[in-house]
Amino acid sequence: MAESLPEHDRILQEIESTDTACVGPTLRSVYDDQPNAHQKFMEKLDACIRNHDREIEKMCNFHHQGFVDAITELLKVRADAEKLKVQVTDTNRRLQDAGKEVIAQTEEIIRCRVQQRNITTVVEKLQLCLPALEMYSKLKEQMSVKRYYSALKTMEQLENLYLPRVSQYRFCQIMIENLPKLREEIKEISMSDLKDFLESIRKHSDRIGETAMKQAQQQKTFSTALQKQNNVNYGRNMHLGRNRILESKNEITLKRTFEDEDEHEEEVLTAQDLVDFSPVYRCLHIYSVLGDGEIFENYYRKQRRKQARLVLQPQSSMHETVEGYRRYFSQIVGFFVVEDHILHVTQGLVTRTYTDELWNMALSKIIAVLRTHSSYCSDPDLVLELKNLIVVFADTLQGYGFPVNRLFDLLFEIRDQYNETLLKKWSVLFRDIFEADNYSPIPVANEEEYRIVISKFPFQDAELDKSFPKKLPMSQSVPQIYMQVKEFIYASLKFSESLHRSSTEIDDMLRKSTNLLLTRTLSSCLQNLIKKPHIGLTELVQIIINTTHLEQACKYLEDFISNITNISQLTVHTARLYGLSTFKDARHAAEGEIYTKLNQKIDEFIQIADYDWTMSESDGRASGYLMDLINFLRSTFQVFTHLPGKVAQTACMSACQHLSMSLMQMLLDSELKQISMGAIQQFNLDVIQCELFASSEPVPGFQGDTLQLAFIDLRQLLDLFMVWDWSTYLADYGQATSKYLRVNPSTALTLLEKVHRGMKDSSKKNNIFAQFRKNDRDKQKLIETVVKQLRSLVNGMSQHT
Repeated sequence: MAESLPEHDRILQEIESTDTACVGPTLRSVYDDQPNAHQKFMEKLDACIRNHDREIEKMCNFHHQGFVDAITELLKVRADAEKLKVQVTDTNRRLQDAGKEVIAQTEEIIRCRVQQRNITTVVEKLQLCLPALEMYSKLKEQMSVKRYYSALKTMEQLENLYLPRVSQYRFCQIMIENLPKLREEIKEISMSDLKDFLESIRKHSDRIGETAMKQAQQQKTFSTALQKQNNVNYGRNMHLGRNRILESKNEITLKRTFEDEDEHEEEVLTAQDLVDFSPVYRCLHIYSVLGDGEIFENYYRKQRRKQARLVLQPQSSMHETVEGYRRYFSQIVGFFVVEDHILHVTQGLVTRTYTDELWNMALSKIIAVLRTHSSYCSDPDLVLELKNLIVVFADTLQGYGFPVNRLFDLLFEIRDQYNETLLKKWSVLFRDIFEADNYSPIPVANEEEYRIVISKFPFQDAELDKSFPKKLPMSQSVPQIYMQVKEFIYASLKFSESLHRSSTEIDDMLRKSTNLLLTRTLSSCLQNLIKKPHIGLTELVQIIINTTHLEQACKYLEDFISNITNISQLTVHTARLYGLSTFKDARHAAEGEIYTKLNQKIDEFIQIADYDWTMSESDGRASGYLMDLINFLRSTFQVFTHLPGKVAQTACMSACQHLSMSLMQMLLDSELKQISMGAIQQFNLDVIQCELFASSEPVPGFQGDTLQLAFIDLRQLLDLFMVWDWSTYLADYGQATSKYLRVNPSTALTLLEKVHRGMKDSSKKNNIFAQFRKNDRDKQKLIETVVKQLRSLVNGMSQHT
């Protein structure tokens, strides 16, 4: 019991000192203690409460008098408080009345201060917004005056510097939304300007190219003229006529060059003068600023490639005139001059690799086009002008750094075509010369005419006969042909100029082309001339004389070429002219034609022969046709005096052999069935006239009886029948000393059978005396015997063969 009391005191102390929210655990401990602890705790609690009540009562008793005194004082103050309240209320009323104006002024001040603060804020905001607005206004102004590159720079400043400061304002959002649209608008406008630029340069390409080619040509002509003027030894050894021509041409060229150079100095037009390149610069800068530089480069290159294909596509009629080629080249030069300008004034838009690739593509197309169209050219003057254009075209583009070696290689192909057109042109000239020639020696009345002739043709008068009038051996065509060959060399030389080739190569080209002229063109014209039906023996003789003189002049042509090119003929690689073989072939053809025409003429006379093969006896004189033939041959061979001796002799021998053969064939003609002895006698008289003609030496130079041997076969055959010496013939047959060695058994047999048939026919018609019939029968028996022996000889020959 004594132990539980202190515990209850402790619990009461905790309850009094602890917050009421934490009393729960303390009270729980009352119930956890010993039984009846609760009753005891309640008793203890009541006792504690009574103690506290006594203390409170004591305290109240102690302070009660003070409380009463305070109440009494308070009641006294109440009346004074009422008075004070009235005074305060009155004072407050009067104060409120007096403060209304102050309040109104104060509110006005407050409102003004607010306005002032707002204005200050607005000014600050406006000062912040004004730069952005000013820049946007500037942007609009730049757009209106088409300063798009500056506008893009302004946009960049707006986006990066000004708009971020005022991004909270609505107008800023509107500006931000408009800027991409403005960029697209600028891109579209600049692209439109670029398209206009591309269209402009497409239209002006030919003019740009024409100007560039003209300037390149003027520069080259000026440099060449100065070089020729300074080189005092140039062309010193040239042919006199050629030298004068070149000197006069050089003077004219130099004069014109200086005049052109003066004009050139006055006004030098460039690509910038003809085309405004600002659109492409502007567009490039705009796309670069926008970050689409690669897109712009690809677009530009794509469009220019398309334009290149259009420029490289020639007109179908380009080959008809030089203007067509000039326009074609001008457009190409203009195109690449523009590209070169773009290459050097921009960075990255056009690269050297791109231009080289484009040029290689264009060069292949150009070469193909020129090969095709130049093949249609048949006029050498047009081909020459085309060559000059190609040279200027190549030199112009080479000046801009483009490789042009393939163009000069192409010129060598065109040179062969040029030579072909020259050969065709000169073929017509040669034919006209031959057609106009009278094929008679050139008459020279005085020394002046003689000098005119030798100024055109290097004729060497072997006899040095200066007496006039006289006749030169060749006809008018010889100096004309010689002059035309020189003109051909001049024409061929024109193409070789400006090809950047050495003098040796030019010399070789000239000699090769001249060889083609001689061996193909002139040779063909001579061969055709010789074969023409209206060319007679006199003309053929003159042609042989002409070719002889032309052959002798070939060495002068070689000297002429050497003087032009300054290349000695002693040089190892120098080609030789083949004119000797050309004129020899022509001469041989003319000689053969002489032989053929002589034989044809002989055949014409033979065809009019009218023998009476059944005549009983001869007329006692030669046939009329044969005498006419011999007179013709005699007069013809007199014309041959100007021919080389062997030619005349060969022609005479050929004519006599052909006459002998024709007479022999007349006797042995299968259609001729019988021949009388009178006809044999008449035929013998004709052969005697032929032998007399052969022995009269119609052409000098034959030794002994050489010409008469042409008729030896006929002579031995006729002698055999005239003498009727069959026993000797048969006995001596096969021996080298035989009198009738040239008589073939088959020939003798054929003619004997015809004579036999003639004698039989004559015996049938002849019934005069019996003894004559007996003689005829004996003769016929002899003939039959001889015929049998001849047949055995013929059979023996065939078996031996």
